[in-house]
Amino acid sequence: MLARVISSATLGVDAYTVEVEADIQQQLPAFVTVGLPEGAVRESKERVTAAIKNSDFIFPSKRVTINLAPADIKKEGSAFDLPIAVGILAATGQILRDRSDEFVILGELSLDGTLRPVPGVLPMAMVHALGNGLKGLIVPVQNSKEAAIAGTLPVYPVRSLKEAVHFLEDESSIKQFRVDIDAVFRAAHKYTTDFADVKGQESAKRALEVAAAGGHNIVMIGPPGSGKTMLARRMPTILPDMSLEEALETTKIHSVAGRLPAESALVATRPFRSPHHSISYAGLIGGGAIPKPGEVSLAHHGVLFLDELPEFKKDILEMLRQPMEDNAVTISRAATTLTYPAGFMLISAMNPCPCGYYGDPSHECNCSTTEIQRYMSRISGPLMDRIDIHITVPSVKFTELSSDMCGEKSELIRERVNAARKIQLERFSVEENMFCNAHMESRDIRTYCKIEDKSQSLLAMAINQQGLSARAYDRILKVARTIADLAGSASIELGHIAEAIHYRTLDRKLWL
Repeated sequence: MLARVISSATLGVDAYTVEVEADIQQQLPAFVTVGLPEGAVRESKERVTAAIKNSDFIFPSKRVTINLAPADIKKEGSAFDLPIAVGILAATGQILRDRSDEFVILGELSLDGTLRPVPGVLPMAMVHALGNGLKGLIVPVQNSKEAAIAGTLPVYPVRSLKEAVHFLEDESSIKQFRVDIDAVFRAAHKYTTDFADVKGQESAKRALEVAAAGGHNIVMIGPPGSGKTMLARRMPTILPDMSLEEALETTKIHSVAGRLPAESALVATRPFRSPHHSISYAGLIGGGAIPKPGEVSLAHHGVLFLDELPEFKKDILEMLRQPMEDNAVTISRAATTLTYPAGFMLISAMNPCPCGYYGDPSHECNCSTTEIQRYMSRISGPLMDRIDIHITVPSVKFTELSSDMCGEKSELIRERVNAARKIQLERFSVEENMFCNAHMESRDIRTYCKIEDKSQSLLAMAINQQGLSARAYDRILKVARTIADLAGSASIELGHIAEAIHYRTLDRKLWL
């Protein structure tokens, strides 16, 4: 006998429909899975066999053939366990009322027949809709919230294989799971840190506000203990409020990567990813035998923080140049080419020298000129050129540390950032895929960043004296446009250009 079950799988951050066909033949007992199954899918026969027997069903002593269509795409993961088991039971007539082709079925089976959660449920739910004979989505209880967030098919949570079979026989046995998407979004939209915790460092806070307002990348250079990491970790709290569309797009990536926190249905706060400097290429950019999103994609719509920047391998840092320009990562393999979103904001921190105290008036630097040059050369000029804002973060004075005065709250800074972003959204409303000043290309800069003769003369003098590149020229104009937006100015004035130049020249003395 033959049975057909509808399931789904992910390819990149998107999903596609998979038809699970189960065929039972009167031949010597065997269990064969075809359709390019990978490791976890091939091993499903052991889980499925034990789960069927331990759920008081009969596993056929015949030849069982499972086909996963389309057969030309590699299938990976454990989400096919439940549809394979249901297909076998339907093909052997153990489901009294077979409606397995009317539902999308997903889930990993334990040996006792209970269900475990699987990654990628959100994109799988989003790819299906009512119609074409589909009536709902059967998923493990732990994935029910995530599946319901998609708002496409009715979601029916099940705890075991036995519950899934009972539901297919009697639809009234399980109620549809519903979720208030707006309530979930509001409840998850909270931060536990605040800029008010940071003592002093007013110039660094200003630079971070400018970076947040325009979506600019930033590098902080300063001695150990000056607060670079503390400032970076509070950056998401002043970024613009996350929209529901951004939250869904970010959640898809985290769901596919299996990084969605337990009991969480939505990533509603800006991601903050801080990988260790020992991270591999595949861990940072993405990849693997079956490609998975890397840290640059997990930071989509949020912050990628690279602490101790010179400690990262130079070839891995160079790989960041393309994602920083394109806001996407393309991973090519012999079998397929996948593109992952990577619209992150890069924040990096570093010491000015190996000992960390070069230029610090409170500590003596023990590094030689050669050691400092070797240390700074770990970061290439082209990479630094792609970072819009360069600032120094000096040591905090004792009077500031001992003061009882609190800094400005993140909420107040975020209000100014939101106002600046609103101006940018209105400005770029006629442009495609442009949402902030950092997204502007050269032709857009000529259109939206016109400056007066005095500003032009100041900019020319800075470029000639500092030896800045053409890319640096464009980035100064983009940062100046952001500073003007924060000030509510329609035009870029001399003071805005001067501040933007300041953010490109602070680091020049560190490269001897």
